Amino acid sequence: MTQRPIAAIILAAGKGTRMKSDLHKVLHPIAGQPMLLHLLDSVAALTPERTVVVTGAGREQVEAAVAPIGASTALQAEQKGTGHAVLQAREALDGFAGDVLILYGDVPLVSAATMQRMIDRLRAPDAPAVVVLGFRPDDTAAYGRVIADDSGRILKMVEHKDASPEERAERLCNSGLMAARSDRLFALLDQVGCANAAGEYYLVDIVNIAAEEGLASAVIETAAWEVAGVNSRAELAAVDGYWQADRRSRAMAEGATLIAPETVWFAHDTQIGRDVVIEPNVFFGPGVQIADGATIHAFSHITGATIGAGAEVGPFARLRPGSVLGEKSKVGNFVEMKKTVLGAGAKASHLTYLGDTVVGPGANIGAGTITCNYDGYFKYKTEIGAGAFIGSNSALVAPVSIGAGAIVAAGSVVTRDVTADALALVRPDQTEKPGWAAKFRAIMTARKNKQ
Repeated sequence: MTQRPIAAIILAAGKGTRMKSDLHKVLHPIAGQPMLLHLLDSVAALTPERTVVVTGAGREQVEAAVAPIGASTALQAEQKGTGHAVLQAREALDGFAGDVLILYGDVPLVSAATMQRMIDRLRAPDAPAVVVLGFRPDDTAAYGRVIADDSGRILKMVEHKDASPEERAERLCNSGLMAARSDRLFALLDQVGCANAAGEYYLVDIVNIAAEEGLASAVIETAAWEVAGVNSRAELAAVDGYWQADRRSRAMAEGATLIAPETVWFAHDTQIGRDVVIEPNVFFGPGVQIADGATIHAFSHITGATIGAGAEVGPFARLRPGSVLGEKSKVGNFVEMKKTVLGAGAKASHLTYLGDTVVGPGANIGAGTITCNYDGYFKYKTEIGAGAFIGSNSALVAPVSIGAGAIVAAGSVVTRDVTADALALVRPDQTEKPGWAAKFRAIMTARKNKQ
């Protein structure tokens, strides 16, 4: 099989008016990452020589999003159809001689494996002029049709609005994704006209033009969910659902237990070890790593956190960015952590806020403890030594350090450092007035009866 360099053209010039958003359509997130970047990640797996994103309305947003990854852009100033959009990438591909993938920024789930299958088919001995990615949806709706023989050789391509009733009866639909050699692609595009129902330059016409020149094209198929497009908020949610279902299946196949898979929501970069147990209704934002044997209890919300082997989180816990849980540490119900390191075996079992804090191994944080880390202007650090015990309902006013093995008595407000193995007791002495409560009740009852 001939090995040639690869380039990708990604069409992202559409206005996306059905999204009703100031954010460009292709930048709406799937699993916490813009859908365009999902696609570019898959493209990158093929190590393309060049990647070109065709922009239009809202170009500044798209250009800013792709600049850090080195993709070039080309402008489609007027919306004249998909064929016209691909032509705008000609200059960016000047001097390139190889295989070109044509993809869509609002079709984010197509995998690198499927892209590679398209390239492999293009490089097959029969050397098709164009390779089309087809699919068979439950509802063919207004999709263009691919008329092909049993071998996958394309006989005709037709848009739905231009198709006859017989052609519309065909179940094999055109995803719009194609592959072609660069020299042949632009030669065919130069011949595309706009004499059709929409008055646009259809990309699919290159298949019919190639056929007129005696050049055969081929279709390969994939699952409908992989080429699902996003044109509305409802479709965005559906595509996110497809991604989540696939990721949940992969997590379980790799050795994690999901008690109620359909209620667990992953981010695009969530990393999960073996023998991890995830209970129902857990949400992962970006930047989460979970080591082997950890347990994530129900209704926990975790973003930007690293969870060590055998650690336990939740239920009803919130871990914010910068949270690090050591081996066999525990964060319990209604505990919030931010930019905090919890040492191995340390515990914060319930009703606690830990912010900008380092907790040593084996320390125990009692219920109701708060690290007061912010004065309205700056953040300050709290350090809690190994084996320290923080009594319930304590406030640690940062910056402050609690020494190893120290005990902070319940109800204390600690404003100064506590030395190792010391007891910090910061509360007034308890006083008692015998019989005062009974006298108070009698006076107040009499007063109320007079009203």
